[in-house]
Amino acid sequence: MRKLNCCVGACALLLFITTMAATLPAQTFKSIDSFDNTDAALPWATLIQGNDGNFYGTTQNGGNTACTLGCGTVFRITPSGKLTSFRFDGTNGSQPYAGLVQAANGDFYGVTTSGGVNDLGTVFKFTPTGGLTTLYSFAAATGYAPLGGLTLASDGDFYGTASSGGPNTGQCSPGCGTIFKITSKGKYTTIHNFNGIPDGGAPLATMVQAPDGTFYGTASALGNADSYGTVFTITPKGKYTVVHQFNNTDGAYPFGGLIFGTDGNLYGQTDLGGASSYGAFGTVYKMTPKGKVTTLHSFEQTDGDNPISNLVQGTDGNLYGTAAYGGKYPNYGTVFKITTSGKFKTLHNFDSKDGSYLYAGLVQGTNGEFYGATYAGGSSTACPYGCGTVFSLSVGLGPFVETLPNSGKVGAAVRILGTDLTGATSVTFNGTAAEFKVISKSEIETTVPSGATTGTVDVKTAKNTLNSNLVFRVTK
Repeated sequence: MRKLNCCVGACALLLFITTMAATLPAQTFKSIDSFDNTDAALPWATLIQGNDGNFYGTTQNGGNTACTLGCGTVFRITPSGKLTSFRFDGTNGSQPYAGLVQAANGDFYGVTTSGGVNDLGTVFKFTPTGGLTTLYSFAAATGYAPLGGLTLASDGDFYGTASSGGPNTGQCSPGCGTIFKITSKGKYTTIHNFNGIPDGGAPLATMVQAPDGTFYGTASALGNADSYGTVFTITPKGKYTVVHQFNNTDGAYPFGGLIFGTDGNLYGQTDLGGASSYGAFGTVYKMTPKGKVTTLHSFEQTDGDNPISNLVQGTDGNLYGTAAYGGKYPNYGTVFKITTSGKFKTLHNFDSKDGSYLYAGLVQGTNGEFYGATYAGGSSTACPYGCGTVFSLSVGLGPFVETLPNSGKVGAAVRILGTDLTGATSVTFNGTAAEFKVISKSEIETTVPSGATTGTVDVKTAKNTLNSNLVFRVTK
């Protein structure tokens, strides 16, 4: 089985900071669950951790039998493996390739690739207690078939890409894709139409927003006559700029999106291209905000092949990611670690029994462990190659806290997510104390205190002090 012609990156992050964490000697991989198609099947998307401490994701298929192999699901899974799924039925969307983003009020938002009024995909809201609500059905003229997820921007609206549609430029039929904005109530606005050359086409990944409000994203194809894809920036008002065109040697077909690192640079992967001596199996690259690209690693197939997901920067400052194929066993995929200077290490080779074909990236849970999903493999025989798995990987990193959102004005409501927050004694924003309320062992409610400045958010408990993995930006 080889890769399909679409993928999604995981939810994108803003700015990380490196935190000191105790390092344990052991590296532990654990299979948490195997999908069986009746509950869910074939996940493409990177998981996210919700404010209840559980993990949420989507699967391309499984669930309702109104569609072949099922219309797809939103699922919740506990760190110990208890799974609950919520099923699409076609009318409210089907085949959600992209992942979810959670708003500050606890609701989740996402997109489906097909289904809805025009069978061209939907934008939806999901609440674990209230189910699925369709906010918008895509149409050919304004873009359709979104494969990248939504980005919750600092202005409170969501921004995303549609892989196809928009005006027919002659280079793409019917259209090279679009970039759009949508409010939480469903008001939809197209802010850019891709035209193939020179600005690229077929955007497949979730965008990431920089501290200045600009979005960075990738277009998987076109851009120039060689059609290897581009990196672009776009403002919330629609000012679009190509900042890099790939040339195959530095990578080709950036199916995944970008993340901001602690050093202010961006990091991403390309599906193909690179300087491998055996073939063009994809790259990991670093890019400055102005578009200067440095290749950090060219895959050799033995260490991975076709990396199509987003990277994540761990609390140790290293980058962690997945390759869809390749590795020690017959091409089932790998998990790897790479430093920001390019030192590469394979952490796990999949063997199909524990999963295969890693189209999704990793998320670091607030307990310090990494979690991910495989598209196929596992114990079920309900799908031709297995229905996929959920797994965890511990590399010895300690717990931390995460803020939702990652920026806000003085007085703005903030949720702090963690693993063991019961008995917290203080919350500080870059050293400034804040009033807070412990909601559960995984959640604290607080507000940005007067006098707070940009920096880490720290929570003191009876056991230790937990640092945020992201800088919290205090805005005016």
